[in-house]
Amino acid sequence: MNWNEIASVAVTLFFIMDPLGNVPVFNAILSKFDSTRRRRIMARELVLALLILFLFLFTGNAILGFLGLGQPSLSIAGGVLLFIISLRMIFPRTASHDEIEGAEDPFLVPLAVPMIAGPSTIAILLLLSSSQPDRMMEWSISLGLAWLVTTVLLVASPFLMRVLGTRGARALERLMGMILIILATQMLLNGIRDFVVSLPA
Repeated sequence: MNWNEIASVAVTLFFIMDPLGNVPVFNAILSKFDSTRRRRIMARELVLALLILFLFLFTGNAILGFLGLGQPSLSIAGGVLLFIISLRMIFPRTASHDEIEGAEDPFLVPLAVPMIAGPSTIAILLLLSSSQPDRMMEWSISLGLAWLVTTVLLVASPFLMRVLGTRGARALERLMGMILIILATQMLLNGIRDFVVSLPA
């Protein structure tokens, strides 16, 4: 078991889940609930997100085979999608008042999906499961570690907001976005390379 690879994938998934960027939105949506119900909702959404991510991790090959998708196309699409998400982390869009007020009981949406189990995270898991299906245990550990750290940060979000403040959290999110842009570019280049190699001579 390659623990260096597990740690690398876990860090990548953690960056994509973007818990620091999600802290203000989580607090805004859950602020109307009392502390007990807030904890119940957060636990429910985090567990739902984890189940959805594991579902895509273990059914990745079946999904790609059913849709007739190749690994180069998934790498290219994942790189483009991750690049867009990274830009949004660096140049964030503030959640509108209607989006926050409209979430009476945020069941599944928007906290579990797409804030934690977002399209970029799903794309990375599909790529991992399709490219190296013999290492599912390692990818499962990576996903579990990334989810665990994300859970700790989101549960401790009120304390983090007091310590870091809005500016501090935003600065860390932008730093994570810069790192993700580099990863997205590499993923895109790998997809293009695999596509060129697959072309007939």
